[in-house]
Amino acid sequence: MLVAREYRSVADARQAVGPALDRACTPSLFDRIDWFESLHAHCFPATDVRIFQALEGECQAWLFLLSPGAGRLSALANWYSFHWAPIFLGPPDEAVRRRLVEVIAQSLLNDSAQIDLYPVTGASDMLLDAFRRAGWFSVRRPMGGRHILHLNGRTFADYWAQRPGRLRTLIARKKRASRFTLSIADRLTDALWRDYAAVQARSWKKPEADLRFLHALARRESAAGTLRLGFARLEDQPVATQLWTVENGVALIHKLAHDQGFDGASPGSLLSHAMFAHAIDRDHVATIDYGTGDNGYKTDWMEERETLHRLDFFNPRRASIWLPAARAAISALVG
Repeated sequence: MLVAREYRSVADARQAVGPALDRACTPSLFDRIDWFESLHAHCFPATDVRIFQALEGECQAWLFLLSPGAGRLSALANWYSFHWAPIFLGPPDEAVRRRLVEVIAQSLLNDSAQIDLYPVTGASDMLLDAFRRAGWFSVRRPMGGRHILHLNGRTFADYWAQRPGRLRTLIARKKRASRFTLSIADRLTDALWRDYAAVQARSWKKPEADLRFLHALARRESAAGTLRLGFARLEDQPVATQLWTVENGVALIHKLAHDQGFDGASPGSLLSHAMFAHAIDRDHVATIDYGTGDNGYKTDWMEERETLHRLDFFNPRRASIWLPAARAAISALVG
């Protein structure tokens, strides 16, 4: 028997799913209940959530969505999310999983006009098929990329020998003149977080809008032993920082920043060199994931790019949505 349910808070979804989306049961950080809970609390506190569960036998599908306006739904995700996808529990039966998503999509036709999902990678084909079968008009558009490195058993020396010559030359030259002290911590302290926030405030990037979310992430991963918080310091002054997590053979690069007053000395690049070496030779990861964004510097460090997609679904029962749907379709064709 197939059953569909909806929850209007992450707390209610947590109670319903039990421990199945906790760290011990869910390998991916971005599929865990505490990820969605923290993301909503810190980044979307004024936006309602709509969380959908479909069950058939031992199989379950979960969709974590936001409701930013009447008739509108979006993925519960933002720039901190490396990917968004339905979360499946139970036996890996692709036909059942597709059917579960289709049932949720059918129920959404009753009160939703438009749904956008981003960033989606490998699940895009299944989502498109399930929503189209349910009666939605669907558009898929590429929107940026995700940069990944698979080590395939290489040591850091092997990996480094294969980097572009310009990068290896830069690091060698900057190391000879460097006055920076590099460190990598796996436990968060108040002092370390103050240093992290200080570098962010002097970074070339915009001030971090959701520093509380990152602080919560760092605390949670520190308690689990998966945090890798790196610093480059000039005497006692932190001038570059990187926030990574390492778990289940995968290193995730969440945030990096440096004090733009030290651009000429490249403390960020020197710190990256140390962080990659630590992840590969000390943590023995199989994969390093640089996350979303097509920043040029990523290509020197990484070797593969996975296309990210935005999926837009339009309810054809709503005449008001026909024009936006046509525009999205044209954009997908010319893009």
